[in-house]
Formats: sequence, structure tokens, C-alpha cells
Amino acid sequence: MHSKNEWGKLKKVIVGHAHNATVPEIDISLRHINYADVKDELTIPAGKYPQIVVDEANEDLTTFVNFLEKEGVDVVRPDITDCNYYNYCPRDSVIVYKDKAIATPMPLRARRNEYKAYEKHLENVNAFDIMRSDELYNPNCLGDREVLALTEHEPAFDAANVIRANDDLLYLVSNSGNKSGANLLQSIVDAKVHLLEDVYSYMHIDSTVAFLREGLMLLNPSRVKSIDMMPKAFRNWDYIMCPEPVDIGYYAPYNNSSPWISMNLFSVNKDLVALEEHQVPLQRELEKYGIESAMLPMRHAATLGGCFHCVTLDLDREDD
Repeated sequence: MHSKNEWGKLKKVIVGHAHNATVPEIDISLRHINYADVKDELTIPAGKYPQIVVDEANEDLTTFVNFLEKEGVDVVRPDITDCNYYNYCPRDSVIVYKDKAIATPMPLRARRNEYKAYEKHLENVNAFDIMRSDELYNPNCLGDREVLALTEHEPAFDAANVIRANDDLLYLVSNSGNKSGANLLQSIVDAKVHLLEDVYSYMHIDSTVAFLREGLMLLNPSRVKSIDMMPKAFRNWDYIMCPEPVDIGYYAPYNNSSPWISMNLFSVNKDLVALEEHQVPLQRELEKYGIESAMLPMRHAATLGGCFHCVTLDLDREDD
């Protein structure tokens, strides 16, 4: 197991699945993190996702797996478990950096220990088996998207708040990651953790910034309005401002992502990415930089809250 950036040639990866995907019963963590802007709790769906969503998502994931295997990638999957949330997005719960796997202290209580469905594929696991305290959640966030859901009471962050660029990690402070979490991560890795703040609260970094190769990144112009908003270490990088996404919709009432989830691409190597099949404007922009796009279906990216970067966890990449 060895992976320290987002673009080196992919050798082995975990790809999630949608089996038993569930919206848990609402608790203080789910209310504050996922649904702070929802006025009426009774409108929040709970329970298993509709079977058609599960079946179609799994069909698209199989298409993705077949593509990766044709590219010579070793693909493994999480166990099928009766989970409290899902095993669709392994990216959310584990960071692989170099030869270390970090099962992060996720702020959603229902996702505690989610990584165990694929722990057998990990090495050198650092885990934080912590039940989140009520003091972690900021009641002032309810009804105000500008107020973050987490206090600094204890370290908490999703792995998907972080993307990797060799000796530098970019960490989004948001509803799913506080500054205490960044400090904890810094104490574990031999890389510099850089904070990205005041850009986006809901909630992971990979629909806001994508690292395409050393010195080139993709930015969401609705959130990163100027390169000066990036930490200093990345201000000299070239960047592509992502075109307006093609909205692929969602299976109502399960709207768990903005249309920008479609920029959530996944690099097989620095010259090839997996991209949601309707995102032709972005495909054309990437072509200008010599990056080809495999245009693949992901019908329920917004419904389930994850596209190609979210549903993967790269275990082995060649250094680049």
C-alpha cells in the first residue's frame, strides 16, 4: 500500500457499492452536519434508499470497475454489510498517505467505524474509535449556512476533507472538518497540512478543488473565486476554472449534493480521468491540458452524494 497524491499511475483501488444504503434516523450530528439548512425535520427522509437507486448505482459502479480493470488496475470492494449509512464512498472515511491508512474521526455518529467494511484491504491503520459528544455540534448553524456545524470541542473530520499533493495536504474547514481535526492530522503525517477556509460549508473538498497533476488543479469558480483564496503553497499552480456543470438531477427527495458533484473526477493517471458522462464542457477544458476523459455514467451521484473521486479509495499509486 502506497499512495501520496491524487494523480500518480493507479495500481490498486477500493471502489464502493450501494448495497443497503441508508439515511439514518436523525440525531444531533446528522441534523447539524447534513441538514442544518432544512427547516422542517419531518421532511428529511430516513431508512433504506429505494431499490431502484441502489440497483442503478451498482450498475454504474460495475461499469466503472470494468473500465478500471481494463486499464490494468486491481479493484477491490467493501464487504456487503447491514450498515448504518453506506459503503458507497470509502473516500469519506479513510485517508491513505504513503504507507499509512488513517480512519478519520468522522463527525457523523452513524458513520463511526464505517471503514471496517474494507479494513482487510488496508495496512498500518490509525483508527479513532470515538463517540462524538454533543458539545461538538454548534446549534447556531441551524438555519444559517454561513455558520459551520462543528465547534473545536474535539478533533473531527471526514477523510474527504483532504486531498494530497505529495508533501502537501489541502484540508477544507467545513461542516465535516474542524481545525482541531487538521491539527490531529498534522500530528500523524510527515507532510504539511494547509487549511482552506471560508469557501464552502457543505462539506467535502473534492467538489471544490481537484489536483490533476503536480502544479495543475481544477477549481470550482462559485467557491474559489480567486487564486488568492488558496493557501500560499498552491497559489503558483496553474489552474482550470471548472465550467458550469451539466446538472444530472437526483432521485427526489434524496438531494445530497449540488450539481458541482459532477466535477468530482478521479485520476487513473495524470493524463486520464474518469468523468461523469454529461460533463462535455469540462472534458473539452481538460483536453487543452492533454488530459483525456473516460465519460462514464453515474446516475445517482447527487442522490447518494458522491461521484468518481468519492466512491474510490486509492491504495497504490506510482510516485509522480
